[in-house]
Amino acid sequence: MNKWGKLSLGMLLVAGLMTGCGNNNKENNAATGNSANTNSSAATKTLTLGTSADFPPYEFHKVVDGKDTIVGFDIEIAKQIAADMGAKLEIKDLAFDSLLNELSSGRVDMVISGLSPTPEREKAVGLSDIYYKAEQAVVVREADKDKFATMDSLKGMKLGVQTGSIQEDIAKGIEGAQLTSLGKISEIVLQLQSNRVDASIMEGPVAKSFVKNVKGLAITDAKPEVEDDGYVIGVKKGNDELLDQVNKTLARLNSEGKIDEYVAAASELAEK
Repeated sequence: MNKWGKLSLGMLLVAGLMTGCGNNNKENNAATGNSANTNSSAATKTLTLGTSADFPPYEFHKVVDGKDTIVGFDIEIAKQIAADMGAKLEIKDLAFDSLLNELSSGRVDMVISGLSPTPEREKAVGLSDIYYKAEQAVVVREADKDKFATMDSLKGMKLGVQTGSIQEDIAKGIEGAQLTSLGKISEIVLQLQSNRVDASIMEGPVAKSFVKNVKGLAITDAKPEVEDDGYVIGVKKGNDELLDQVNKTLARLNSEGKIDEYVAAASELAEK
């Protein structure tokens, strides 16, 4: 997720909702969230978000009003951050494992994509307060649900995981596991459907979304164990002003119960 861990990705948000694209380098310049105090005659600053939109319900593609749109509860959070800054939100849909490099280089201002606060990431970029926590899950073909009911049953198996994710780290710790690491969750699902891998470790809400929307998949009783402190937002190292604003917005959204609303709305949208 998380997309990285992910780390452990979607009502009334359908019109406003914004987790990989065709070649993982597609840009979606969805503009949202201008502050009510923004003067239309003045230049509006832009807040550029980097995400990997293949991680429902966090961030994913959906046709809204006839237009391909990046949506998800992470995107709703990003909109609120932009609104609190009086900024226009620009979304860049990128390969998951390129996001931190894009952030460090300054090509994006912040990253929201199921990002877990690992020590390595903390050294490389600025990390926000935790805004959401989720469990991990094992996804298999429906016929294999009982076969892979424990983590021990995954020993020596072919496992599909997302490149650069916490799930990839979990899989590396499974004895004899043969990993297929790919950039997009949808690609991993195709590997499962075509019998190229036996199972995949995914972030819980993401797994549930794919199981509900892809026929023939199931979540097993196996419980991946990981020291997952939840998900955070990344900004460029040293950009304390933006980090402070991100944390202020997250605190407001949590106090208002908005994040839970966004999660519910995005989950429902992902199932449509």
